[in-house]
Amino acid sequence: MSGGAFVDRREAGRVLAARLQQYAGHDDVVVLALPRGGVPVAYEVASALGAPLDVFLVRKLGTPGHRELAMGAIASGGVRVLNDDVVRWYGIPEAAIESVAREEAQELQRRERAYREGRPAPELGKHIVILVDDGLATGSTMRAAAQAIRAHHPSRVVVAVPVGAPQTCRELGEIADEVICARMPEPFSAVGQWYLNFDQTDDEEVRDLLQKSTSTTRA
Repeated sequence: MSGGAFVDRREAGRVLAARLQQYAGHDDVVVLALPRGGVPVAYEVASALGAPLDVFLVRKLGTPGHRELAMGAIASGGVRVLNDDVVRWYGIPEAAIESVAREEAQELQRRERAYREGRPAPELGKHIVILVDDGLATGSTMRAAAQAIRAHHPSRVVVAVPVGAPQTCRELGEIADEVICARMPEPFSAVGQWYLNFDQTDDEEVRDLLQKSTSTTRA
């Protein structure tokens, strides 16, 4: 399969892992998946590299009155990133930002509890962090994740996806130390177009893969 669609996310993860072999066997590497679709991909990457797997959650902060427009994002670890241009343009007061952030933080914390099941968050400081998703279209969520990861002071941030829009992959290079898009087809319309099976990943599969990865890493 040189350039066609991936069978599913697990196969895509194995293809992506082959592009990340320089990080195999290093004890300072952590693989973080953007749930939910990024988890099956990241599971294969973490397994191939012998690295721990966890999730890194990002919730967009919708602009009041224009919720589809992101004024920023919050992420795992209490990190908040704001789009200063949007905040200034719409004159969004701090109280409104706090209100939206509190609402999204509740959902983020709910998901973290559901996925981690009591496991502590991994140490990211001075580690090589590989951020994985199932693909990049606009890249807004991955961009927020990469910016938020910086607050944890990793030694290196690597963005890795099986498939992505060429321009998005290039733009993320301004934030990440390294961007690996295994395939960058043109024209690019949607991530799901490059998977034969793009069924939604549910919470149960996320929990199962995280638990399986934890057991394998400890062994």
